[in-house]
Amino acid sequence: MPKLNYWAVIVAAVVVFVASSLWYVVFGNELAKVSPVFAELQAQKPAAWRMLAVFAGSVVLSFVVAYLIGLKEDVTWMGAVGIGCLLWLGLSAVQWVSSMVWEKVVLRRKSFRPGTAIP
Repeated sequence: MPKLNYWAVIVAAVVVFVASSLWYVVFGNELAKVSPVFAELQAQKPAAWRMLAVFAGSVVLSFVVAYLIGLKEDVTWMGAVGIGCLLWLGLSAVQWVSSMVWEKVVLRRKSFRPGTAIP
């Protein structure tokens, strides 16, 4: 396992969280025009557990990226399988959790059509 700078992982997670929050501040009104679920959520104050879930997803994504950067050259074919699993965890799984938390997508429905948002 590569040596990781855990402070850098946390700082990266905070930066990702703040950047995504700013994205929704800037483009939230446009998104609300095309997503009734988002428009409903935008009218409410966000629940603390949702914000914590998004931050946790940012931590997972930052950790996966830091881990993959740390691997550089030490990759065997089994390591490549592990990298594929980590990429799924760091990218797809985090996206699924965000869909379930913010867009009220049910896990069972989401698993039938991976990579697509189901209203």
